[in-house]
Amino acid sequence: MRLRALLDTDALGLKLLGGEDELDRTVRGVMTTDLRDPSRYLSGGELVLTGLAWRRGAADSEPFVRILVQAGVAALAAGEAELGDVPEDLVQACARHRLPLFAVHESVAFATITEHVVRQVSGERAGDLAAVVDRHRRMMTSGPAGGGPDVVLDLLGSDLDLRAWVLSPTGRLIAGPKAGGPGLPAEACAKLAAEHLAAARTGRRGPHRMILGSTTYSLFPIRSSGRSPQDSRDVRETVLSDWLLAVEADAGDWAEERLDLLHGVTQLIAVERDRRDAARTVRRRLAQEVLELVQTGAAPAEIAARLRVAAPVLLPGLGTAPHWQVVVARVEWDEAGSGPAGPSAEEGGGRRVGGIEAGPVAQSLLEEILVDPLATGPEPSDRIAVAHTGDEAIALVPLPAVSTEHDGSETGVLADALLASVRDPLSAGLDDDGRVTLGVSAAVHSAEGLHGALEEARHARRVAAARPGRVCAAGHHELASHVLLLPFVPDDVRRAFTARLLDPLRDYDRRHRAELIPTLEAFLECDGSWTRCASRLHLHVNTLRYRVGRIEQLTSRDLSRLEDKLDFFLALRMS
Repeated sequence: MRLRALLDTDALGLKLLGGEDELDRTVRGVMTTDLRDPSRYLSGGELVLTGLAWRRGAADSEPFVRILVQAGVAALAAGEAELGDVPEDLVQACARHRLPLFAVHESVAFATITEHVVRQVSGERAGDLAAVVDRHRRMMTSGPAGGGPDVVLDLLGSDLDLRAWVLSPTGRLIAGPKAGGPGLPAEACAKLAAEHLAAARTGRRGPHRMILGSTTYSLFPIRSSGRSPQDSRDVRETVLSDWLLAVEADAGDWAEERLDLLHGVTQLIAVERDRRDAARTVRRRLAQEVLELVQTGAAPAEIAARLRVAAPVLLPGLGTAPHWQVVVARVEWDEAGSGPAGPSAEEGGGRRVGGIEAGPVAQSLLEEILVDPLATGPEPSDRIAVAHTGDEAIALVPLPAVSTEHDGSETGVLADALLASVRDPLSAGLDDDGRVTLGVSAAVHSAEGLHGALEEARHARRVAAARPGRVCAAGHHELASHVLLLPFVPDDVRRAFTARLLDPLRDYDRRHRAELIPTLEAFLECDGSWTRCASRLHLHVNTLRYRVGRIEQLTSRDLSRLEDKLDFFLALRMS
C-alpha cells in the first residue's frame, strides 16, 4: 500500500506534518517501537509507530530520525498521547531528512493502525482474512477488551476451525486455545520447537511441516514486527529467541489466501512479542546498573541501595529479596560451521561469525531459560533481570527464600535443572556450529557477596565449557572438586596426558574387540571394589582381574596405587 492511502482512511486519525512530496512511497510493513536505536529490528519499507518514550530532549530527535532513514523506513507516525503534540524538533528533523511524518491522535490505538496496514499489505484477498483481522483488534488494545495472543488463537478456532499454539524457541507454551480439544503436551511442544529451529538453521522458509503420531502440524515463524521473511541478517542472531506458531493442520495444500491469513496473524502476535520485549527494558536496565557497580568494585552500601530499588520491580509485594543468585551464560558459534564446538573453543575466547553480537543473543536466551518450564503466557519472566557484557549474559535472580536440604545443600536455581527441559530444542537450534554454556553461583545474602557470586558463576561456566556437548551447565557445588582445574589445562597438555594413558587401551580394544576402557571406567566408579565392579559388568571376578592386569601391563601403571587411579580418572574426564 502507499502512504497516501493512510490519509484517506478517517478511522486512523492521522495528520500529515511533513513529507507531502513523498506520499507515493510503498509501505511493506509496520513496527511499533520506543527504542532509541531500533535499527536491528528494521528491514526497510516500514511505517514506524512511536509513543516518543525514547525522547528525553530536543537533541534526541535528529539521531533517531537519521537511524530510521538509514534503515530505509517509509514513514514515521508519532503519538500525541505522551506529550500532547508532536515536538517541533522532531518535525524539523524529519523535514531535513525528507522522512514523511504523521501525528497519531491520542484517541487512536497503534493497534488499529497496525491491523489496518497488515490487512492492506496482505491485499485483503479473502473474506475470512478481513473478518478475523478486524476482530483481532481486541488483542492489541490495552483495556479490558484485550487478551493477548490467546484471543487470536480463539478466533482462529471459532472462525476458521484451526487449533494453534504459540511456543517459545525452547518449547515453552506461551499461548493456546482456551477451549476445544486436548492441550498440547510439554513433550510435543519441545519436539515442535526442535523441528522449527532445525528447519530455520537449514534456511528453509516456513511454514515447516511435522507429523507427531497421527497429527500433522504446520509451524510458522513469528518474527519481530520490523522483520520480513527476506531479512538478510544471520539467522543465528534470532533463531534462539523467535517465537513460533504451531497450527494443527497441513498447510501444504492451502490456498495462497489462507497462508496470507496465517502470516498476518504471526505479524499481530509479533507486535505482542515486541511489547513484551519493551516491558523487559526496565528490568534489563536495573540488572545492567547493578552489574556495573559489582564489576567496578563499588562500595557494598551503594550496591545495596541499588538492590533496594530493583527488588520491588523484580519481586512485587515483597519489598526486598533476602537472597540473590547469579547465572552466567554464553553462546558461541564456530567459524562458518567449521566443525563441532568443543572445549578448545573456550580457549579462543569465543569465536564470532559475520559480526554476530553474542551478548544480546545470550541475554534473550537466558531470559527464556530462567522461566519455569511449566509457566505459560508471554510474561512469566517479570521477575528476571538479565544484562549482557561482551559475549556473555548475566542474570541477577532474586530469591524470596532459600531452604536447606537434608544434606546441608541450599536450594535455589540449579544448573542441571535449568537445561533439562530445553536441551533438545536448543541443540537443534545450535545445529553443528553453536554452543551454549551456563554457570550458576550459590545464593548470597547481601550486597557484599555479589562480586564473589559473579566470579563463582563465571568459573562454573568455564567448567561447563570444558565438557563435551552443545548445551552444558555447571553449578557452584562443582567448584569444590578437581573439575575446577580441568578448564584451565592447556589443550596440548590435555591431549598428551590422555593419549599417553588411554591410547594403548583404545588400540587394544580396537584390535581385539575388547572392553578395557569401559572396564577401567567401571572399576574406578566402584572405588576399586572387585566384587561390585564384577557384578556391574556381569563378569566373573577372575575375568575382571585379567582385564585389569592387561590394563596395567599396557600402561605400566598399578591400579592398586592411589596416584595411578587418580591419573586414570583425570584422563577419562578430560578425554
